[in-house]
Amino acid sequence: MSVVIKPLITEKMTDLSEKRNQYGFVVNRKANKVEIRKAIEEQYNVTVTNVNTMIYAGKNKKRYTKSAIVDGRTNHFKKAMVTVADGDVIDFYANI
Repeated sequence: MSVVIKPLITEKMTDLSEKRNQYGFVVNRKANKVEIRKAIEEQYNVTVTNVNTMIYAGKNKKRYTKSAIVDGRTNHFKKAMVTVADGDVIDFYANI
């Protein structure tokens, strides 16, 4: 089971990383805070001071097109907000 699925890179998350040293990740729904902390520390070589998690429910969506009405559903996922110790930085663009 991989704990960290992908980092969240948005304008809001970039602003939080600059101001509060917080980074967002989409994580496995069954992972707990201790597992998330260990995975982030191993993967990015930083010291994690705090982990907050939230579960987003998928929503039903309906789109009206020329040919038909398309019904669908957005994915449900778990998001982790990770606060890193002062002086530590996670660079998501280092491997590009």
